[in-house]
Amino acid sequence: MAKQELVIEAERRDDMGKNASRRLRRAGKVPAVLYGGDGAAMPLTMEPKILEAILHSEAGENTLFGLKITGAGALPGKVMIKEHQVDPITSRLVHADLMRIAMDRVIRIHVAIHTVGIARGVKLSGGILDHPLREIEVECLPTNIPERIDVDIAELDLGKAIRVSDLHLPEGVKVLNDPAMAIVAVVAPTVEKEPVAAAEGAAAVEAPAEPEVIKKGKAETAEEGEGEQKKGSEKGGKAEKK
Repeated sequence: MAKQELVIEAERRDDMGKNASRRLRRAGKVPAVLYGGDGAAMPLTMEPKILEAILHSEAGENTLFGLKITGAGALPGKVMIKEHQVDPITSRLVHADLMRIAMDRVIRIHVAIHTVGIARGVKLSGGILDHPLREIEVECLPTNIPERIDVDIAELDLGKAIRVSDLHLPEGVKVLNDPAMAIVAVVAPTVEKEPVAAAEGAAAVEAPAEPEVIKKGKAETAEEGEGEQKKGSEKGGKAEKK
C-alpha cells in the first residue's frame, strides 16, 4: 500500500510586523513564511498543532509535505520546515519558516543518529557511553532522505569508538562530516581523589602553637622566680648592715 501523502492547510496573510504576529498568536495561530525555489516569499498563517506534530515525528524537520493555501488550492511540489522558533517559557511554537523543495535537486540536511542496544563495555566493564555526535550532515535527493541513522553499539567495548567512516548509509546518501569524527564511544569512569594533602596542610595551619605558649609560660615563671630571689637577697643585705 502506498504511503498517504501529507498535505497541510494554510492561509495567506497580509498583515505583517510584530503586532500582527502577536494578534495571530493570541488567536491560537502561528505566523509562517514560505520561501525558496522560483517563487516569491509568501507570508502564511498556520495551525500550531499540525506543525508541532510534524516536528515531534520520527523525521522531524526533514518531513516532506504538500501545502494547500485557502482560496488558492494546492501548491506544486513539496515543502519542509526549514526553521522554527519556540517560546522559552511556554515551549509553544511561535514562528515557522517553510522551504519549497525541488524533488529533482540534491539538498543538504541534518539527520539524527539513533543508538541501538547496550554497549558491551558498559554492561560488562562498567564504562560510560559517550555520544558526542548526535546528528550528521548528508547530501541526497529529497526522495532519499532517511528518517534517522541507526547505529548498533552492542559490540562496543571499553576504550573503543564508532566513527563516521563506520556508518552504513542508504543508497544515494552521501555523508559530509569528517570520516574520523567519533559518533559514540565507551570511556572509563573518572574517579576524583580527595585532597588529603591540602586538608592536612590546612589542619596544620589551624593548629595552635602550643610549645611556644608553654615555653613562654616557663620563661615568665623563671623570671618571676629570679625576681623574688633578688628581692630576698636585697632584704638580707639590708638586715646584715643593721
